[in-house]
Amino acid sequence: MSTIKHPVGPQPSRVYWRRRLIVILGLLAVIVVIVLIVVRPGASSRQTTPLTATTTTPPAVKNASGVSSPSSTTIPTTAAQVAGAPCVAANVDVEAITDATNYSADQKPQLSLSLTNTGPKSCTLDAGTATQVYTITSGSEVYWESTDCQINPVHTEILLAPAKTVRSTPIAWDRTRSDPASCNGTARPVVPAAGASYHLKVSVGGFTSATTKQFLLD
Repeated sequence: MSTIKHPVGPQPSRVYWRRRLIVILGLLAVIVVIVLIVVRPGASSRQTTPLTATTTTPPAVKNASGVSSPSSTTIPTTAAQVAGAPCVAANVDVEAITDATNYSADQKPQLSLSLTNTGPKSCTLDAGTATQVYTITSGSEVYWESTDCQINPVHTEILLAPAKTVRSTPIAWDRTRSDPASCNGTARPVVPAAGASYHLKVSVGGFTSATTKQFLLD
């Protein structure tokens, strides 16, 4: 009688053992294929879902015109002296800045300025309030100047590095006409509004802005 351990037939015993081995290997191969088919989708899903890294970029500061620019440093308001070669006009860019371009009747324009060293080397200049001049005009007429009745001006020397921008502390304009004669407390007349156009020009340490900043008063 034929058994698994003792096959009986016309062929030698080793032939039957070889055939059975082939059948067993075939069954194992089928099992392996089935396992791969079942498992592979999960593995594929994990491989095709890459991790993404998030990069955080520091926010840019927007100037009065709404254009993004690198963050700037505020000019100190206390007296100071520094050593170094003085700045020259060709390497200093001065810009007049307002916090808006159109002001409603209850808003006061905030005025400031920025200084940028466009040269290849660091240089020094007096950027204190004693050398900052803000002038507001409309047409050919001067309506307001910051040096009229200025209080406690200070000289502040700064060292300006190449490509470095510094800004002054904003000052509020009360929308009145300045006059040295009004420094004793005399009431100042309010300037025209209702859509009137004005221009701010600034200078600091002897350097003047190349252009003015226009704004409207409602």
